[in-house]
Amino acid sequence: MRNPVVGLCTLAAICAAVSAQAEVAAGRSAEPQVLRSVTEDDQVRIEELRVRGQTRRLTVTPKIKGMDSYEITPPEPGRAPADDPKAGQRVWWSFTF
Repeated sequence: MRNPVVGLCTLAAICAAVSAQAEVAAGRSAEPQVLRSVTEDDQVRIEELRVRGQTRRLTVTPKIKGMDSYEITPPEPGRAPADDPKAGQRVWWSFTF
């Protein structure tokens, strides 16, 4: 006699695989959409990282010698920028590895 738990686990695995294939076929992916964009002019270079449409990282690199690059803190997802005191603040990293 077969173990019913093994049968249920196998059935669940098959259903999950079929569901994932159906999402890919329908144009939806299990992976998040990641978008990297770079805006540049004579004075500065701005790199933006967006994941699922939300800005995750803004890096500003001045082209003036002696000025270090810095990041601008984006607002936390689900919070209004006015309610997030860190949003829009500049952050310099002292130690990077």
